[in-house]
Amino acid sequence: MTPASRITRLNDLSPNLDGDYVLYWMIANRRSEWNFSLDRAIELCTEFGKPLLVLEALRVGYDWASDRIHQFVIQGMRDNQLALADSRVTYYPYLEPQNGAGKGLLSALAENACALVTDDFPCFFLPRMVRAAAERVSVSMEMVDSNGLFPMRAATKTFSRAVDFRRFLQRELESHLHTVPSAAPLKGLDLPVASIPGHLLDQWPLADLDNVTLSRLPIDHSVSALALQGGARAAGEVLHNFLDSGLRVYGEDRNHPQRAAASGLSPYLHFGHLSSHQVFAELASVEDWSPSCLSLTCRGQREGWWGMGTNAEAFLDQIVTWRELGYNMCSRVENYDAWESLPAWAIESLLAHADDPREFVYSLPEFEQAQTHDSLWNAAQNQLRQEGRIHNYLRMLWAKKILHWSEHPKHALAIALHLNNKYGIDGRNPNSYSGVLWTFGRYDRAWGPERPIFGKIRYMTCDSTRRKFKVEDYVAQYSL
Repeated sequence: MTPASRITRLNDLSPNLDGDYVLYWMIANRRSEWNFSLDRAIELCTEFGKPLLVLEALRVGYDWASDRIHQFVIQGMRDNQLALADSRVTYYPYLEPQNGAGKGLLSALAENACALVTDDFPCFFLPRMVRAAAERVSVSMEMVDSNGLFPMRAATKTFSRAVDFRRFLQRELESHLHTVPSAAPLKGLDLPVASIPGHLLDQWPLADLDNVTLSRLPIDHSVSALALQGGARAAGEVLHNFLDSGLRVYGEDRNHPQRAAASGLSPYLHFGHLSSHQVFAELASVEDWSPSCLSLTCRGQREGWWGMGTNAEAFLDQIVTWRELGYNMCSRVENYDAWESLPAWAIESLLAHADDPREFVYSLPEFEQAQTHDSLWNAAQNQLRQEGRIHNYLRMLWAKKILHWSEHPKHALAIALHLNNKYGIDGRNPNSYSGVLWTFGRYDRAWGPERPIFGKIRYMTCDSTRRKFKVEDYVAQYSL
């Protein structure tokens, strides 16, 4: 059974037992395995004796809509179509051809539904979209959290430090590790098959996912699609490659720009093509781990609590502590991406130095086109534009220098968020917002000595990064 802690009722309506099917509106957990939302929808189908209809749609009118994002999502939709083709589940893929064309589709499908299930994702435009849908539909609607190992809405407060959240998880997480989504929910599934009303298909036709012409869609074509393949199958390959090779050097080499130790999982986790439960299960298998390995000491320590190897624990601190810390913030703070959401000490310090003289000041277009005086920063920005990502350590430096070289810290935050959301394939995600706002003091503490422009914000320089790492090859690779 799907844990109650992961289910949120969105209206007070009752299920319509005369409906034709249970409707699962797949918006964030875009996968057919390891998905609590899909599990919940199947439970309702079994309870009501009804078929399951899965609607996976992609609109065009969202902020930063581009070839890059669209292609990655569509590749995932193809995987879902293949996975569901031989099951008893009816799959309805829909691609909006123009802004607003999909309006009314969900409500029309809900009119014939017993109940509506969707995904609980705490940021970008999805919470607003889900709230608006709950007010329009005429049937029971609930959202299900399948984002992380710990249910977002089971947290007792908004955590402002990683050590406090880590300590909380060490006390509370174990009981949730015993309840996981089904690794193969479609296997042996015996349901009646849903049919989609013909008049709906006339107005909102099934997407031909194998023949999509992105250039015909009203999205940003200047942000090009990536060679990186989206979807659950590609996600599984990246995970297995990491566990086979990258994991063994993860702790030592993760921050090095020229070493392939990063997991590469972030885009797949963001778009829901991969579940953190699957990642954890496969890591636990590699480490020969069981819950009996957990330490009884819960002090918020970075290593030693899980009872795994050093590299595995370093990885878990990123994918569990830091990733889910961002989900904690976004699920509880409505203005999670706003200047006002920063810690009071950080706002006070940055504003106190807002008028400090700056040797270099760049505009958004200059940042965007990598036209600064520093070749290392330009290389990082070029990597973001070309590949949709920046190496882990350099992403921190990238954002710190935007703060350093902008005319005002508020402008710097807006520029960093815009560039990350526009070009980052894993942008617009709680973890991504955490990374950018960390640059401005979130989850950090005041540092000394107090410096011009930065004030008490943690300081980073391109020169210190050059001394710490050999970056010549990196700069050469991403110099245009």
